[in-house]
Amino acid sequence: MLRMRRVDVAATWRYAREQFAAVEAERDALKRELAETKQTLRELQAAVLERTKAYYEMRHLQRERDICRAKNAERDLARPLH
Repeated sequence: MLRMRRVDVAATWRYAREQFAAVEAERDALKRELAETKQTLRELQAAVLERTKAYYEMRHLQRERDICRAKNAERDLARPLH
């Protein structure tokens, strides 16, 4: 024979509220962590951009230096070009 059991409605609601509060707290913690991660990503992207700009500026300066060296170099006319 089937036995019916009484459900404690108040305890069930209390348990559901506790579980819901735990899920909300975890969601909020994950949102904060995501925001921090996004901020870190933006900082890293800015650093990479600055590094890239510095690299191209360095290459530009090296090219200018090489052009100046070539202009200032005196060619030995007795020596063939090739």
